[in-house]
Amino acid sequence: MYLYETVYFNGFEIVFGFFYSFLRNHRKKVQMKKVVFLLFVFLYVANVAHAQDKKVSVYGVAFYNLENLFDTINNNGKYDLEFSPKGARQWNSQKYYSKLDNTAYVFSQMMSKYMPTGPAVIGVSELENRSVQVDLVARESIRKNDYQIVHYDSPDKRGVDVALLYNPRFFTVLNTASHRLVIPEKPDFLTRDQLVVTGLLGGDKISFIVNHWPSRLGGEEKSSPLREAAAALTKHIADSLLRVDPNAGVVIMGDLNDDPNNKSVKDVIGAKKNIDDVPKGGFYNTMWSIFDKGIGTLAYKGNWNLFDQIIISANLLGKDRRTLKFWKAEVFNKPFLMNEEGQYKGYPKRTYAGGVFLNGYSDHFPTLIYLVKDAK
Repeated sequence: MYLYETVYFNGFEIVFGFFYSFLRNHRKKVQMKKVVFLLFVFLYVANVAHAQDKKVSVYGVAFYNLENLFDTINNNGKYDLEFSPKGARQWNSQKYYSKLDNTAYVFSQMMSKYMPTGPAVIGVSELENRSVQVDLVARESIRKNDYQIVHYDSPDKRGVDVALLYNPRFFTVLNTASHRLVIPEKPDFLTRDQLVVTGLLGGDKISFIVNHWPSRLGGEEKSSPLREAAAALTKHIADSLLRVDPNAGVVIMGDLNDDPNNKSVKDVIGAKKNIDDVPKGGFYNTMWSIFDKGIGTLAYKGNWNLFDQIIISANLLGKDRRTLKFWKAEVFNKPFLMNEEGQYKGYPKRTYAGGVFLNGYSDHFPTLIYLVKDAK
């Protein structure tokens, strides 16, 4: 079995820290006899704590809106013309490969002491086709991870899809499916399909539902019913997966074009802000508390939204780490991903802005959660 990454929760270091801090703060009041006594107590407690050290495997799960990852070939008529050498953006091979290198660099920077090889699973949106993903995972900075691709073509009019990238050392695919959003009263409505990938992560069965819900075009209130319909489809898929296997984890991820406190997420999916409020069979929004701190993944007119969310099923919560459990979440908003100056300082550094090629990354920040499991 491959360990994604091992982290020790070292009781010895914790107890020593308390002991050292106590002596430093009370050195004038503590007599030598008491110091000796405290030292014996420290050694005893530290020995017990050391025997209880935990070793866990850490698995990163990320989502990233890639902001129009298109190749240079016009295969989709009017809109695709924009992303071609003859289009308004003069989208040529040099810009395309720079975009690929920048995106791959983002993934490579997600490596940490917890995850020396980066995320095990990455959901992505706003990509044109499978070939751009093949080019992406072949970039030098992430090539060694041998990321594999799960992708289906969507009917979206813009020609963008969702996909899942995964490191086969840590995740094994069992089955995949693509679900179309159909709105009977809008028979001509087309959007991105919802991708479902079920497999084994660290030996545990888990399903990922990758989304890119309808945009806010026309205004938030007017377009909300479309996202509520998308949320209802997501909820149906998730509930169906849990009925088949109540013990298997479910992760809902994507650019939802809504915040954690909007109706689609809060009410239709029922994703809770607080872990203690999550019922059996329910869902926890790992991003809501982050959003409440004023942190987002994209900004508009000085206001931050957190559209790029990762929501998990209740069976991924708790302290019994014999199976995969949620540890922590973050918005991956490192300085290199931000504009360094000007009106939009601190905003995500885009590929294009105002028709000017900025050679940036995306208009969204990635999001990331960590799942842990006791290591054998």
